Amino acid sequence: MAKESMKAREVKRAKLVEKYAEKRAALKEAGDFVGLQKLPKNSSKVRIHNRCQLSGRPKGYMRQFGLSRINFREMALSGLIPGIKKASW
Repeated sequence: MAKESMKAREVKRAKLVEKYAEKRAALKEAGDFVGLQKLPKNSSKVRIHNRCQLSGRPKGYMRQFGLSRINFREMALSGLIPGIKKASW
C-alpha cells in the first residue's frame, strides 16, 4: 500500500500538468526552451507515475486495467474481471 503522501504528490503533479499544458505546448511550438525551463519541473507530463487504482502501488502496473499485477491476479482469481482465465500462474 502506498503512503498517502505519495498519492497526494501524484495528484498535485497531475493538477500542475493540466494547468500548464497549453502554455507548455505554446512554448514548444515557438521554440522557447528558456521559457520551458522556467516552468515548474512537475508540470511536465513525463513526471507523472502510473499507480494502481486500488492500492496505489507504482510497480507492476498494468495500463490496460489500471491495476498492479497483484491486484489484477486477486481480482481475476475471484472472477471480478470477465474474460480472464487462469493459465498456470
